[in-house]
Amino acid sequence: MLRLVQIIHPERGRHIARVDGDTCTLIDRHTTVHGLAAYVLQQGRQFVEEVEENLCQTKLDYNQLYTGSSEWKLLPAFDHPGEAARCMVAGTGLTHKASVDNRQAMHEHEDDAEAEVTDSMKIYQWGLEGGKPEAGTVGVPPEWFYKGCGTILRGHGEALEVPPFAGDGGEEPEIAGAYIIDPEGNPRRIGLTIGNEFSDHVTEKKNYLYLAPSKLRHCSLGPELIIQGDFNDVKGTVSIERSGEVMWTKQISTGEANMSHHVDNLEHHHFKYDAHRVPGDAHVYFFGADAFSYGDGLSLEDCDVMVVEWEGFGRPLRNPIRIIEGEETFISAEPM
Repeated sequence: MLRLVQIIHPERGRHIARVDGDTCTLIDRHTTVHGLAAYVLQQGRQFVEEVEENLCQTKLDYNQLYTGSSEWKLLPAFDHPGEAARCMVAGTGLTHKASVDNRQAMHEHEDDAEAEVTDSMKIYQWGLEGGKPEAGTVGVPPEWFYKGCGTILRGHGEALEVPPFAGDGGEEPEIAGAYIIDPEGNPRRIGLTIGNEFSDHVTEKKNYLYLAPSKLRHCSLGPELIIQGDFNDVKGTVSIERSGEVMWTKQISTGEANMSHHVDNLEHHHFKYDAHRVPGDAHVYFFGADAFSYGDGLSLEDCDVMVVEWEGFGRPLRNPIRIIEGEETFISAEPM
């Protein structure tokens, strides 16, 4: 298993490095994961071999990188360098039973909770029945959402903002896949990374048809991109810290053993659209959450720190929440 970080220096610019315990070893020739992946596809090389053959002598202290005390800064574990609009960020919900229960609780009414199964539960049940078909065959489609382009990606330690028009902001602890489209238009999975999908649950709760705009928020990836990681049964922890103290924490699970869909099926239904297979494009795809603090009645406050940790996926992803005060500003589209 290979672990990579993307970093940037105010004078030396962008680089990528291999994580070796408490050390990060810089990689020559390639300065971004996307550029590395594009190169090996073009040259017919193996990804891991290309990394190993281009390690240089420069080593950085990972502890300093992680705590933000280095001149180098951690970036999102994957992006499209220089062309953020060519990175699609999307995902699927209702792949984990706990997330379905939370969604069901949001949208059912006390007087009909026993009378009718919500649409959310129906989609989850469809996934249980047809989300894990035989290899190479098409299963039932999952719920799918668009989150934004690469401009919304944030790295470890960066704030995730709640805009003035939002109802709230809350963590969604997930694993995300990082993809590049090869020159023939085929999706290629580079690796997996910890993600905080970060959504507006107050807006979503008003009406489930507000799910789409509730997802158009920041999200974070990293610190590490895991190459050839195990995604069968992954355990983790999500926590909220306030004023340096843990005020809420929960054990979480993900991976195919804990989901209603195979990853192959989720990927098929994302990449079946021609527009999602443009050569050179980058994709970040969230595989769904198992728990979040909003489901336990917690409302996050400015400067709270969201912490997501998955076993086998490197150091925890930590992001403070920043609530932008003020009134919503009217945006006018002026005629030409």
